[in-house]
Amino acid sequence: MMKKTAKDILYIFLGALIFAIGVNYFTIPNHLSEGGILGITIVAHYLFGWSPGVVNFVLNAVLILVGYKFFEKRAFVYTLISLAACSGFLFLTEDIGRKLTEDTLLASLFAGLLVGAGLGFIFRAGGTSGGTTILARLANQFFGWSIGKAMLIIDIVVVAGSIFIIGLEKAMFTLLIVYVGAKAIDFIVEGLDERIAVLIISNLPEVVLAGITEKMSRGLTVLEGYGGYTGQKKEVLYIVINKQEIVQLKNIVSDIDPNAYVTVHNVHEMMGKGYKAG
Repeated sequence: MMKKTAKDILYIFLGALIFAIGVNYFTIPNHLSEGGILGITIVAHYLFGWSPGVVNFVLNAVLILVGYKFFEKRAFVYTLISLAACSGFLFLTEDIGRKLTEDTLLASLFAGLLVGAGLGFIFRAGGTSGGTTILARLANQFFGWSIGKAMLIIDIVVVAGSIFIIGLEKAMFTLLIVYVGAKAIDFIVEGLDERIAVLIISNLPEVVLAGITEKMSRGLTVLEGYGGYTGQKKEVLYIVINKQEIVQLKNIVSDIDPNAYVTVHNVHEMMGKGYKAG
């Protein structure tokens, strides 16, 4: 347990450093912005010259105290560590941060990549970004919005508001930062071994089962089902594999039963021993 906790904290500090580099070396030097609380922090820096590290800490600390009831004990502690690490690295790197490129598009891509990757490491360790998450949960509680919808609206409002400070063109580049950052977060959290779930309905289920087991060394789950129209009983095969293995699986199934019905679904999270593919 201590080893895992130490690993989680290491991830948080690594993520916080990458996050701060993205902000202080690419976002701010190129007069770009961000979504959520970070965006408000950056705009305040442009308007008043306030330290991003200090403003980020104050705004997020207030929101964390307001919304502490939404956190479990472990997540709350990790969020406090995340806040301290992100704000600390923002403060420490703000004076040495410098413009690494004059190309706004390149700066946007790297800002999104680094900020997203940094937050991805923090999320993977069990921390959160703090403020925006809490605002989204409050919107969910009082207005019935979904968390995802609330976070999207908050980001859009902040980016739209920044138009008056950084201009329309830079605000459009900021939307690119937000998009690239979201993709980077998904990549870090899900990892290279992204999983997919496959349902196979075949008239030769035993043969398909044997073929997959033999050629892929994978276990399958057999589900009992029946046709909604015909009422005919069917065996449905269920398997979770690496995304890279889907072509091999399709080839095995099509070779055995070209008329088999196959559906593929993304798997966002897996829990439990014995269910890790690959």
